[in-house]
Amino acid sequence: MSDCITLAHGSGGRKTNELIAGLFKKHLGNSYFTADDAAVLPRPEGKIAMSTDGFIVSPWKYPGGNIGRLSVCGTVNDLACMGAKPLYLTCSYVIEEGLPISDLEEIAKAMGETAREAGVHIVAGDTKVAGKGQVDKIFITTAGVGVIEDGIETSGRLARPGDSIIVTGDVGRHGTAILLSRDEYGIEADVTSDCAPLWHPVSKALEVCPGMHVIRDATRGGVGTVLYEIAAEADVGIKVRRQDIPVADEVRGVTGLLGLEPLYLACEGRMVMMCPSDKAQAVVDVLSGCKYTEGAKIIGEVTEDNKGKVVMVTEVGGMTFLPQPGNELLPRIC
Repeated sequence: MSDCITLAHGSGGRKTNELIAGLFKKHLGNSYFTADDAAVLPRPEGKIAMSTDGFIVSPWKYPGGNIGRLSVCGTVNDLACMGAKPLYLTCSYVIEEGLPISDLEEIAKAMGETAREAGVHIVAGDTKVAGKGQVDKIFITTAGVGVIEDGIETSGRLARPGDSIIVTGDVGRHGTAILLSRDEYGIEADVTSDCAPLWHPVSKALEVCPGMHVIRDATRGGVGTVLYEIAAEADVGIKVRRQDIPVADEVRGVTGLLGLEPLYLACEGRMVMMCPSDKAQAVVDVLSGCKYTEGAKIIGEVTEDNKGKVVMVTEVGGMTFLPQPGNELLPRIC
């Protein structure tokens, strides 16, 4: 195998087969992984959830992860938000001619490790090679199927006045890590991405609160955008307390220098949950005992007032509207 990806690797011939057998199967292989045109899988009982997501990340590698880990976490977490245990993933690669094979192997290795951590099988895929300059290194699309736990129904439209609002950890970390990795501002700070698969903590939260109303991952656009989306979807008001929103000191420092709002920076391992207030502390307690959600906190509540708006209670007790997200969210991560 050559040291770099060539157009021949996407031709469907010998080079493509070498790539599949020698690299992808090595890192992604499992009992359902197939080289046929489609995977044949056991049919799950009950309702299923299905999701697909594309990943375009520059740079493809950053502190705390890379596009391979991200492409698994993103789709696994979308399924988890619907109360669905992730079962199967497919993946599609569009690779730029000239990408070092060692980089592709690092990406595939991260995908395999993350899939095994999440308990999901990567069962089928596709590989295309684009000419030099047509793609920024590599684009990945994953699609996933999961089975929904009995009695679970979550949706942004189910938010109810009186619900408590929970975030599962400190916010703005992934967007800040990507921004610093681009080294455009000359800022040095030790910020790692929060990118993580979250089905396990979600399943534990659903055990103590099967009547959970909303679970939403705060990816592109961050927590602030999610709150506005839910306020509109359920026709409710949202009130959050600035002092209760967890932001890591290093993230606060970077965003303060650049005039960015951490609530509008992407997370890839954080979720917003809304549940009846009498269950909220139990949810926080169980999340606090799970990997990746140790910093879960109650940050506010759903209200009947100010429908479609997000109200921020400031550190001194005043109230202001959180500005609505603009057309272009920075840093752009995809």
